[in-house]
Amino acid sequence: MSEPLYLLDTSVLLLLARGGALGRRIDEQFGLRAARQRPLVCIVSHGEVWVMARRNGWGDDRRTAMQSVLDNLVTVDISHPRVIESYVELELRSQVYRDGARNMGKNDLWIAAAAKAAGAMLLTTDRDFDHLVPEPVAGFVIDPKSSMGESR
Repeated sequence: MSEPLYLLDTSVLLLLARGGALGRRIDEQFGLRAARQRPLVCIVSHGEVWVMARRNGWGDDRRTAMQSVLDNLVTVDISHPRVIESYVELELRSQVYRDGARNMGKNDLWIAAAAKAAGAMLLTTDRDFDHLVPEPVAGFVIDPKSSMGESR
């Protein structure tokens, strides 16, 4: 059986770059650095982290740590037709969410679409993905307060 392919949400990238206990636990739990297939990241997350870096005045060490994380991932471009089709599907699904329309952030929709199009498991700590995980986007919503991520 092949190992799962993961796409990392921005929240997980930040944890990995910080190098704290939760980031190390996520890396170990999902075998990210040990994986034969490098995990994926959506190009949208690149933009999100560099906006945060500039807005919050990250120093050289923190910027270098983030660049190191990004350099070890495979970036998914959102211009691929499968990503665009997945985006359309997920946006429409969000608009008819069973508990009423879900106004999900567009960046999160692109990240979910990239995971779905790539057939990857989304790893996130962001509960905004709850209405899409586990169907139609496979993944894990990691509760930062628990010792294990929730499988969705």
